[in-house]
Amino acid sequence: MSQVLLFTGKGGVGKTTLAAATAASLAAHGRKALVVSTDPAHSLGDALDVRLGASPSEVDTAHGLFACQIDPRGLVDEAWGELRGHLRTVLAGAGVDELDAEELTVLPGVEELLALAEVRRLAVSGPWEVVVVDCGPTAETLRLLSLPEAFAGYLERLFPTHRRVVRGLLAGVAGTGTVEKWDATADALSRLAERLDALRSMLADPSSCSVRLVLTPERVVAAETRRTLTALALQGIRVDSVIANRLVPSPGAARGAAATWLRTRRHEQDAVLAELTGIGEIRTVDHRASEPVGVPALLEVATQLYGDADPLPGPAAVSESMLEVSGSGRGLDARYSLRIALPLADDTELDLARVGDDLALTVDGRRRLVALPSLLRRCIVTGAEMDSGGVTVGFRPDPSLWR
Repeated sequence: MSQVLLFTGKGGVGKTTLAAATAASLAAHGRKALVVSTDPAHSLGDALDVRLGASPSEVDTAHGLFACQIDPRGLVDEAWGELRGHLRTVLAGAGVDELDAEELTVLPGVEELLALAEVRRLAVSGPWEVVVVDCGPTAETLRLLSLPEAFAGYLERLFPTHRRVVRGLLAGVAGTGTVEKWDATADALSRLAERLDALRSMLADPSSCSVRLVLTPERVVAAETRRTLTALALQGIRVDSVIANRLVPSPGAARGAAATWLRTRRHEQDAVLAELTGIGEIRTVDHRASEPVGVPALLEVATQLYGDADPLPGPAAVSESMLEVSGSGRGLDARYSLRIALPLADDTELDLARVGDDLALTVDGRRRLVALPSLLRRCIVTGAEMDSGGVTVGFRPDPSLWR
């Protein structure tokens, strides 16, 4: 499988340019590279100065760079249409009006989900060593990356994993004693579940997939970047680097009104970057006098961005688990702590709730169910504390379960 690099950032920060520059640099150094756009704005072709279609095409014969712009609408018609037809049949068998069934099978987010699935297909089946993905703006990308898990949960609740349960459910909905005519639906659901599992595995594997966050040195953008880092960590997705784009060049010792403006603006930008502590190395790219369009100009950007370094991320560092349990004591006197490692800002809004054997963790409006270790499932929560490195939740044994 190809290595996948996902570029995202707040709209207008230059992520498309940097994604294209990275892919061009990889190709120029002898690696087979494909750059793909899942951004609905589809500005990748403008950055490369070529016309792109839904299928990969060679855009730089000198270096062997390929590119394409994924067409989510076409994927919906091709891949989702079959399953929608099966689901309409199931709903009609349950007595749902045909028009209502049509509306119920139009699931929000399916276009984005299929676009992500197409990225994985290209990474698995294509000849490329690296697939660079120009994603949409941050909010859309976070939603996109959470879709496989969300859809998998939706599918599991509607149609449980076990084939016989699915067949029995479909037969019960149909009101008949046979299930043969529902096999196609069950098969289609199984294929969808497999694709979702494959997507979740790809996103959670730091050795094959990582995200690069692009920002401009502005306080509003930097604040969103911090929140994005937390949201991605909550989803278990690796961020391999952060890129600060469009830094105003330093005027040096030059004098005059223009030099003063440049010096003041660069000082403000440096101050913003200095406040982004604890997020690792930040690569920088200067603001250019002319817009970098076309492969030669993009290679110039890549030279400043990476220098002599390899644009590919190094091996994922061996990191501590997101969850760590500590504590001591025996019986009802035992006290435990669950540490959930997450990068958190001072203004992070955090909410915790116990949901069965899970802990519902909501960070700045984004929720994830964290499966509790078996030791803590017979315990109740006693409190929680938050710091910049994560959350520590206290537990003690539940007396009602020790009778």
